[in-house]
Amino acid sequence: MISKEDIRRTVEKAIEGTPVFIVDISVSPDDRIVVEIDSPQPLDIDTCAAVTRAIEADFDRDTEDYELEVGSAGLTAPFKVHGQYEKNVGQTVDVLTADGRKLRGTLVSAGDDAFVLRTAVKVKNPGDKRPHIEERDESLPYDAVKKVQLHLEF
Repeated sequence: MISKEDIRRTVEKAIEGTPVFIVDISVSPDDRIVVEIDSPQPLDIDTCAAVTRAIEADFDRDTEDYELEVGSAGLTAPFKVHGQYEKNVGQTVDVLTADGRKLRGTLVSAGDDAFVLRTAVKVKNPGDKRPHIEERDESLPYDAVKKVQLHLEF
């Protein structure tokens, strides 16, 4: 069976010196290999093809038959790695926190341990007749969220 670590080394070598980063690699027991990559710039088919060729060059199909899929991380897929947070700074995201809160806001920044989300909050100050909407920044540690994904409106 082909190991995930061996595939990772080959992919890292293939994307070295480019802005492309690995989102996920999975290898099933029946040698179905799925590689998800992404980039701050739009990812093109030629990049996916180059990664595919690198894997096929390092892993002989005559020695071990495998199925290979190399593609970009889907727009609606939850974020898995830090690079996806960095790529989407300034975009609207949906967040499900570990304590069950659902938030929607603008991803302001992505640090090493947490990201900052700007959300609209209803606030009623003493003496106000009605509440008003204020934007507030909230720092959320990565380990305090279950899911973050890009918010798409059609």
